[in-house]
Amino acid sequence: MHRIVILGAGTGGTLVANRLRRLLDESDASIVCVDQDDSHVYQPGLLFVPFGLAHTEDIVRPRGRQLHRSIDYRIATIERVDLKARRVALSDGYLDYDVLIIATGAVLAVEETEGLLGPGWMEKVFTFYTPEGAGALEAALSVFDRGHLVVNVVEMPIKCPVAPLEFCFLADWYFRERGIRSRVELTYVTPLDGAFTQPVAARHLAGMLEERNIELVTEFNTGEVDGEGGRLISYDERIVPFDLAVVIPAHNGANYVSASEGLGDALGFIATDPHTLQSTVSPNVFVLGDAASLPISKAGSVTHFEGDTVAKNVVHFLRDETLDASYDGHSNCFIETGFSKAMLIDFNYEVEPETGHYPGTFGLPLLKESHLNHLGKLMFQWLYWHSLLPGRDIPGIHSTMPLAGKDLPERAKEAP
Repeated sequence: MHRIVILGAGTGGTLVANRLRRLLDESDASIVCVDQDDSHVYQPGLLFVPFGLAHTEDIVRPRGRQLHRSIDYRIATIERVDLKARRVALSDGYLDYDVLIIATGAVLAVEETEGLLGPGWMEKVFTFYTPEGAGALEAALSVFDRGHLVVNVVEMPIKCPVAPLEFCFLADWYFRERGIRSRVELTYVTPLDGAFTQPVAARHLAGMLEERNIELVTEFNTGEVDGEGGRLISYDERIVPFDLAVVIPAHNGANYVSASEGLGDALGFIATDPHTLQSTVSPNVFVLGDAASLPISKAGSVTHFEGDTVAKNVVHFLRDETLDASYDGHSNCFIETGFSKAMLIDFNYEVEPETGHYPGTFGLPLLKESHLNHLGKLMFQWLYWHSLLPGRDIPGIHSTMPLAGKDLPERAKEAP
């Protein structure tokens, strides 16, 4: 019997475990999934918590219950991976494997930014990237009635690169609904040279920030957060003052990756083939989601689309067959823009987000605000728990990016 060990029971680990269980009989392979706790967080929901549009208890469910009953779920701390011995050391023992799937995502490295955890933390400096931080920020925003609110991305990469922009748009809406927008100055501070990583989308998003009177500060590499003095200080000594700061900390790979010889890079991410999702460090190791070092966004949709390829390729590997190299970097995202509207972007390794419509989904408009997109984002939470995590296909949504419906330049239409 083949031994499959999956590290991480978040989006990627859960959906690929369930997909593999559909592909492999219990007599063919044992599947063990490991994570450090039993709390599965629907991370897109964290964005809504600070504005009272969601509650943390509604977006957290037990990890074990999301897995097929024949999958063994272990709660333990992952200490290291021994690639040569094909063994994972846990806080409560060892697991030997024939195939290892790594889906432990990215972790917040809050301690790496000077001053971030100092005076002012969780008082006037917050993050909404954790349930605790999002809940504390909700309380702070409810009494914030004037001053300078700054949203700061410390460095890239981060989970869901559009989420900080969404926060800005929702904050603008939130303060307008309260009738105090004229008393609140909003600023978005990013290390990028634009509002987003993709040039076409970056221009659209920068224009939307300007329309909403949200200042955009680019190429700001945060070296220090002075919570007591209310200042962001860059490495080149530029200063952005604030009364309330929403900080997206630096992200690294999981701690055990750095403790495992030959497994990850300097930041704890794992070198991975961009099309097969087989790691380059060992042929029996596959990686998906934020743990992978790939030239695409660290977003939930990426993990979803990668899951199909990983599941198929694990089966191919076990049968000594040629791996499927069809994953094209497909990523899409609903971007909340406030006023019950959202924008949908869809892109891959080769093709930038463009205008048009997403085929097979009631004509959802691309790179354009609409109420229909907002409803799509809200509906996705149900699909997440009932279709995506159980490993089922979502009708009309495929791992390969569709070209149909997009207003593509001629060069993009020729892309593979």
